[in-house]
Amino acid sequence: MNLCVSALLLFLAILLPSGRGMFGNDGVKVRTCTSQNAVCFLGCPPGYTWIAFCHNILSCCRNMTKFQPPQAKDPWSK
Repeated sequence: MNLCVSALLLFLAILLPSGRGMFGNDGVKVRTCTSQNAVCFLGCPPGYTWIAFCHNILSCCRNMTKFQPPQAKDPWSK
C-alpha cells in the first residue's frame, strides 16, 4: 500500500470516531438512547456528555446545555 492511501486511511480513522465528518454528523437515532434525549456516536464529540453504550460499540451522548467548550461550536454554522 502506498503512502497516500495509508495517510488517507489514517485521516479517516482519526476523524470518524470523534463524530466529526466533512459535512457534520447528527448521530444515529436508537430508541433506547432517544428516550433519554440523546443520540449515538462512535465516541462523543466535543460538547456532548457520555451516558451509556448503544449496541456495544456506539456511545449514547447527550448535548451539553451548560459549560460547552469552544470546540463544540459547529464550524459550518454562523
